[in-house]
Amino acid sequence: MDFTVIICTYNRSNNLPKCIAALEQQENTNQLNWEVLIVDNNSSDATETIVKDLINNSKIKIRYAFEQKQGLNHARNLGMQNALGKYFAYLDDDITAAPQWLSSIYKSLAENDADASGGRIHLDPAIVLPNWIKLNPSMYGFLGYQDYGDQPMRVDGIKQYPFGGNMAFNRRVIEKVGFFNTQLGRKGEGFKKNELFKGAETDYFHRLAANRESKIFYTPDAIVYHHILPHQLTKKYFLTIHYNAGYQKALHDDTIYKRTLLGIPLFILPQTLRAIFNYFKIVFLKGFDSAFRQRMTVTHFFGTISGFLHKK
Repeated sequence: MDFTVIICTYNRSNNLPKCIAALEQQENTNQLNWEVLIVDNNSSDATETIVKDLINNSKIKIRYAFEQKQGLNHARNLGMQNALGKYFAYLDDDITAAPQWLSSIYKSLAENDADASGGRIHLDPAIVLPNWIKLNPSMYGFLGYQDYGDQPMRVDGIKQYPFGGNMAFNRRVIEKVGFFNTQLGRKGEGFKKNELFKGAETDYFHRLAANRESKIFYTPDAIVYHHILPHQLTKKYFLTIHYNAGYQKALHDDTIYKRTLLGIPLFILPQTLRAIFNYFKIVFLKGFDSAFRQRMTVTHFFGTISGFLHKK
């Protein structure tokens, strides 16, 4: 088997037919022996029934796997273990792959003898973004958007690396760095505060980059489109993922700091105060919508402080 497309899903059975329909339209794959592996992360909806229907009626090879342990990275790891392909890729269930996606990502991995490759993630053109996001284009990345330009290139895995909605690997990465850290990443549907965690892909690519022989590539022709859910376009969502990111970072920080207050490294406190000051400065000069990106930074600091307090 040349390639496995892994789709990890939890209670989003309605997304699967559209996701699979796009994979059925992949071009230039006649010489490619490939499959789709759908990993059901203990869903309580009609996921298993819909997958079985897709298996029976789709023109592409589809398999079903079940992961009882709740959490995206438990599902990813099961997919990694059960994939039959020499190469495997992850697509989210709310992703639509462009027709050239599979052939492009496969070519990048095979021709470059790459350990990993990833392509562009664009937002669904039908999405109407609120003003506070349009005023801060850097925030698109928190909706899964990624675009490093038109030219393929090798990336370092530290400052630049594929995002989770469109990343592919050579099976040998399992021997190099193992599996995804199940202490990180989203759990459940992502509606609740204690479910909205990120960072697993960052951790994985940093670990891969630490192996200096690893080769990671950006493949601009491997384009997918991300369909955003309504709750992901709220200020509450953005603030929650930033608070949780700070909390998670502190919780997993094993550094021994010499100067602390109640377990909080002292240098964080003036940084937090400066962030708060800059927030109110931007509010005064440009308004609340323009200042929201800075508010996210403040919230990240609050999460960090909370994480260190929890450790104490």
